[in-house]
Amino acid sequence: MDTSLSLARGTAAPASANPSASATPGAGVVRIADDKAMLRAAADLTRDLVKPRPAVYWGDLIASMLLGYGALFVAATSDSTAVTVIAAIASVLGLYRGLSFIHEVSHMKHASVPNFRLGWNILVGVPMLTPSFMYEGVHNLHHAKTRYGTVEDPEYLPLALMKPWTLPLFIVVSALAPIALLIRFAILSPLSLLSPKLRTMVVERYSALAINPQFRRRAPEGEAKAYWNRLEIAASLWAITLIAITVTGVLPLRAFLTILGVASAFAVLNQVRTLVAHLWENDGETMTVTAQYLDTVNVPPPALLPALWAPVGLRYHALHHLLPGLPYHALGEAHRRISAELDAMSPYHKASYPGLPGLVSKIARSTMVRR
Repeated sequence: MDTSLSLARGTAAPASANPSASATPGAGVVRIADDKAMLRAAADLTRDLVKPRPAVYWGDLIASMLLGYGALFVAATSDSTAVTVIAAIASVLGLYRGLSFIHEVSHMKHASVPNFRLGWNILVGVPMLTPSFMYEGVHNLHHAKTRYGTVEDPEYLPLALMKPWTLPLFIVVSALAPIALLIRFAILSPLSLLSPKLRTMVVERYSALAINPQFRRRAPEGEAKAYWNRLEIAASLWAITLIAITVTGVLPLRAFLTILGVASAFAVLNQVRTLVAHLWENDGETMTVTAQYLDTVNVPPPALLPALWAPVGLRYHALHHLLPGLPYHALGEAHRRISAELDAMSPYHKASYPGLPGLVSKIARSTMVRR
C-alpha cells in the first residue's frame, strides 16, 4: 500500500564535514565525491559472498513464520493477559522478520533460490496482504544511482528537513496500514475491475510500499502483469474471506482484533526502522554513491537490539546500498572484512551508529534547525 504522506520539503541540505565535499554553486547543497578506495574495497573483499544459500533463506523464513503464526494463535485464544501480551510480542517479531524477506525477494535472482518468491507469497505475502508485487519494480528504483534521494525515488522523503511534527505523524499513520490494506484488496481491487479510471489509480498510487507522495508506479506488462494479477486475485479473495468470516462470527471478533493489533504493531515497528534507515538530508539533488552511502545507516554489533528491529540484514542498510546484490546472510561478514581493511579516516566507518535512540534523536534535532 502507498503509505506516503504529503509533507512539505525543506530548502537546503545540511553541510557535510567530509573534506572531499564541494558546494554546488547557487544550490546550497554540498556534493560529496566518490571515495574510490572504499568502493573498490567493498567490491573486491566480497566477491566470494555473493551466492545466496537456499537452506538459510528457507530455514529462516519457515522458522520466522512458525513463531509468528503460532504465537498469534496463542495471543488470540489465551485467557491469560500475561500470556496474550508475551505471545503478541513474539508474534510481532516473528511476522515482522518474515515480512522483511520481501526486501530479499525484490533483489534476488529467483533462480538462485528456486521457488522462494512463490513460497514467500504463499506463507507471507498473500496472508499478510503484502504480495511481492508491492515491492518488486519499486524498490529497485530506490537503488538507481540517478534516482536516490530525488523526487523520482519512491522510498525517500527529506524528513530531516521537514517540520518537527512530521516525524510523529510519519510513525503514527503507519498503524493504519492493516486497515488500508484490507480496503485496498477487499474493496478497491474488485471495484477497479468495473472502472478503468479507478484501476489506474489503484495501480499507480495504491500498489507500492512507498513513502514518496509524488511517486506513481507504472502498470506491469507481459509476464510481470500475469504474475501481479494472480497475486492480486489471491490477496483480494483472502481479504474478502477474512472480513466475511469475521462478520458471520466464524472468526471471533477478539481474534480479528488481535490480528489487526499485531499487524499494526509490526507496521509501526517497520516505520520506526524506516525512519532511521537514512539520515534523510538530501533535498532532491542527484548524489554520488558515496553520498548515498553516508545518507544511509549501519547499526552493526555489538548492539544486539537491531537484530530485532532491523532484521534480515537491514541493520547493514548502508552497506546494502554499496552492495545491493549481496544476500542478507553475508552482510555481517562483509562488514567485518571491509571495516578491518579500511583505515579509520575512511567514509565507510562514518555510516555506522550505535543504536536506535541516537538515530531518532539526530533526525529529530535536524528538524528543529531553521533552514
